Amino acid sequence: MERISRCAYAKINLGLDVTGKRADGYHQVRMIMQTVNICDVLTFQKSGQPQICLSSRQKELPCDRSNLIYRAAELLREQYGIKEGVEISFLKNIPVAAGMAGGSADAAAVFHGMNQLFNLSMSLDRMQELGVRLGADIPYCLMGGTALSEGIGEILTPLPAPPRAFLVVVKPDISVSTGYVYGNLRLSELTEHPDIDGMAEALRHGNLKGITERLGNVLETVTEREYPVIGRLKALMKQEGAAGALMSGSGPTVFGIWEEQREAQRAADRIQKAYPSFRVMTTEFVENTGREGEK
Repeated sequence: MERISRCAYAKINLGLDVTGKRADGYHQVRMIMQTVNICDVLTFQKSGQPQICLSSRQKELPCDRSNLIYRAAELLREQYGIKEGVEISFLKNIPVAAGMAGGSADAAAVFHGMNQLFNLSMSLDRMQELGVRLGADIPYCLMGGTALSEGIGEILTPLPAPPRAFLVVVKPDISVSTGYVYGNLRLSELTEHPDIDGMAEALRHGNLKGITERLGNVLETVTEREYPVIGRLKALMKQEGAAGALMSGSGPTVFGIWEEQREAQRAADRIQKAYPSFRVMTTEFVENTGREGEK
């Protein structure tokens, strides 16, 4: 029986600005999204039972409808009248509740995997149209790479990938509610906004310094106030030679960017020693995940 595996890549935000709030409660954003080489792995195969069977060896993870993987598979079965069942197993490497779009990346991998497994012939546009029903980050995760994200996150403009660099990604041993962060963002009190247009230009010119000096995330005004360790991690990364450091998404994950791999690894080792209970990872940028997600 055919088995298909897909990598679901995490994202970071090189820049995140919130420009307003819509009547329906969604926030208007302008973000620079970037895929990094940390991924969950999902495996798909058809089943003789007419249902969705979701499983993981990581017993602490939900395998019911509360998981976006399940809801993405359910949506596709409904939309395309799929009568056959599907078995999906997954290995979680992206930290949970980390501001790295792990759930959205998993859902995107379901769209790609089931598109291939059931020969659905969905275009990227069609997958994105369906994906946004489940989450604002899913259209980006379906495309991957580097992009300007606008609207509620569904309006995407591809951008050139950054120059090669090395990242240290740190997930503190705390979880942050995205709803809480956006709900407590005081738009009228924001005095600084990241230079999203300037960063897009730096990307177009392959200017790493222009990228790192423009890192910015307005959600830090909420999350860092609640969890000062985020500010301490950013300061430590810069002390260890990072060209720049930032919180990703609504947090609490913090990343730093280094030009040299050896320096990034040395910094990661020192950060891990300073914070032994935190998850510390080294990684790089990934240019495109739509095709590269196949395994």
